[in-house]
Parts: sequence; structure tokens; C-alpha cells
Amino acid sequence: MNAFVQGTLTFLAILAVIYAATVLLYFALGYGITWLNDRNPERRIQKERRGEKRKAIEIRQSMASILVTCTSVAIGLFVQYQGWTLFAPWDFSWWTAVPLFLLCMVLFDAWFYFAHRLLHTKLFYKYHLLHHRSVAPTVWSNDSIGLVDTALSQGYYAVITFVVPFPPLILLAHRLFDQINGTFGHAGFEYFASPTARYPWPLLCTTYHDQHHAEFKYNYANYFSFWDRVLGTISPVYDRRVEVFEGEAPAISLKRPSQSAQAQEASATSDR
Repeated sequence: MNAFVQGTLTFLAILAVIYAATVLLYFALGYGITWLNDRNPERRIQKERRGEKRKAIEIRQSMASILVTCTSVAIGLFVQYQGWTLFAPWDFSWWTAVPLFLLCMVLFDAWFYFAHRLLHTKLFYKYHLLHHRSVAPTVWSNDSIGLVDTALSQGYYAVITFVVPFPPLILLAHRLFDQINGTFGHAGFEYFASPTARYPWPLLCTTYHDQHHAEFKYNYANYFSFWDRVLGTISPVYDRRVEVFEGEAPAISLKRPSQSAQAQEASATSDR
């Protein structure tokens, strides 16, 4: 019984630390990127839609879904700590950090793509519908996901350590990166359009996932366009839209726009 209690307390401590750090990061990124968005209204991707009115709803839902994500991470770390995995974690070194991190990204991207495709099937879409109520995503909607949906898409962390002995620091670094990447991916404003975000490069920019929310049936991947391109689920206009944005986007500004520009931005159509 003592071992059980000790194990339970250890797991809860891991979960509490990860959850607190993630919530703090959620709000720091949310308000930080919103500050940047307010100074760059011309970079809004969906000009005729607004998702900001869903902010309170999305924050409340995010607090619950973040707990599910953090539970998945805590399970992955805890089973390693207990020695329940097939292999002991690889030793961490700065020589192997980059290739291991990239491997973790590649495997997560594959997991996310196929889980996401599953969530768009008739049987599972009811669990994913909540996330797609944010037709024009915002920084607050990255984690505004149903709990079953979150368990499927973020269950990677609870499973991967059983078969791939990633060092704990790699898993935590990846979770940090995924939170930042996901928040920018839902920001609704484009800051990363470049030649490397379109064919023949596999990298993505914010427009990629924004199109998924606007059009529903394209762009399921998270980090790379590989799976969407190979399996024919990439938006046929994605590359062109990125190229156009490259040419039209103004320089990033750190100053508030004029009152006339703010009024024009506020008068746009509300999100459906």
C-alpha cells in the first residue's frame, strides 16, 4: 500500500507541475500574441470573420482539455520513472538532442495526422465538433477541444515512451514546442509565410491550419505537409495563398495602428 500511495503522489506531483506550467504558458502566449495581432491587423487571415467573441468559452474548455493533455504527458514520464517501458530512456546529451527532438516531431506529426483524420470520420466527428466551432481560430482556441478529441490527438505522450525511449527532457521540450506551435497555428494572423512554408518544402505556416478550420476537409497535419501531400488531403490553394501572402503582407509592426485602421478592423463581419 505504501508503494501505491507513493506512486500515486509522485504521479500527481508530476501532473500538477506540468499542468501549472502549461496553463501559465497558455495565458502568456495568448496575451502576448494578441498584443502582436492588435498591432498587425492587415495580417489577419480570414478578413471577413472574427473568432474573438468565443474567448471566454474557449478559455473555460481549454482548462479542461489542457488537463487531459498534461495527464498524457505525466503518464509517459511516470511509466518511464517506474521502469514499466520496454526500454530505459536514452541518456540525454547535447549531441543527440536535436536528432531526437526531430524524431519526436516526426512521430508526433504522423500520430496527429491519422488521429485527426479519424476524428473527421462520421463515427468520431461528434467528439471533434467542439473545436471546429471556432471557424476563425484565435490564440485561445488551440486547446479548446473536447476531452475525447484531446485524448486521441494528445495520447501520443502516454504511448510513445513504451516503445521509443525518449529522454524525459526531449518529451518536455516537445510539449513546450507543441504548445507554442499550436497557439501560433490558431492565431488567425500570419507571421510565417515564406518559401519554406510551401512546396517543395515540408514546413508549414499559420495559414495551413487556419484553412483547415475554414474549409474543414484539408490540411490535417501539425508540423509538416508530408502526409497531406502524399495522401491528397492538402488544400489545392494552400501553396498559392502562402505565395500571395508573402508578396502582400506588410512589415511586422510593434506600434498600434491608426484609429481609422482600428475602426475598419472592428467593422468586419463577426465569426459564424
